[in-house]
Amino acid sequence: MLASNSPRRRELLSWLGIPFSIESALVDETPLPDEHPEGYVRRLALQKSHAVAGQHGDCVAVLAADTTVADGESILGKPGGAQEAVDMLRRLRGRCHQVYTAICVLKDNANHPLVDVCVSPVTMREYSEAEIEAYVSSGDPLDKAGAYAIQHEGFHPVRDFRHCFANVMGLPLCHLARVLPKVGLLPAVNVPQVCQQNLGYVCSVYPEILQQMGQRGINL
Repeated sequence: MLASNSPRRRELLSWLGIPFSIESALVDETPLPDEHPEGYVRRLALQKSHAVAGQHGDCVAVLAADTTVADGESILGKPGGAQEAVDMLRRLRGRCHQVYTAICVLKDNANHPLVDVCVSPVTMREYSEAEIEAYVSSGDPLDKAGAYAIQHEGFHPVRDFRHCFANVMGLPLCHLARVLPKVGLLPAVNVPQVCQQNLGYVCSVYPEILQQMGQRGINL
């Protein structure tokens, strides 16, 4: 079961050929005082998985994810309105920031969830004030962490990206591919191949990510 209503996560997960249902997880996403971005996404992914598993104890496994944009130690969540979206886009313009996504898989409502985190450096291009205004007016940034979608065809906010594209969209598929076998779920496809085909993106980091399987980044 996918503990998310995100259409982007739903689309990404559907590429793996594993049947799933959807249940939204309602949790308070307010960062704790001085909370580091990685700790923040880990905590929320855990809370989301437990919230849904508590309602559906009979499901095989619950997958939850949380994504945030971080400018240094500052967490940039979803903007509260148009002006905050404008402010975020101005803040990120022409600079590098990080996108953190934590995934959490909870099997059979057990007490030992699997958690993995992907961190991608993202450099924004020098978009104009007019481009910001047009993009914010479209409404697209208002449900996005950091007020942008990397895949937006009209805005194209990112330049020279060389990391996990799916991570910035909200669900790092190769990280998921190295977690799922630990709960007996095997993707029915070649994950990096399918991801690149669907995104139209040549990924240079997936071999390194998959080589780390079982070595680090996963809490049992």
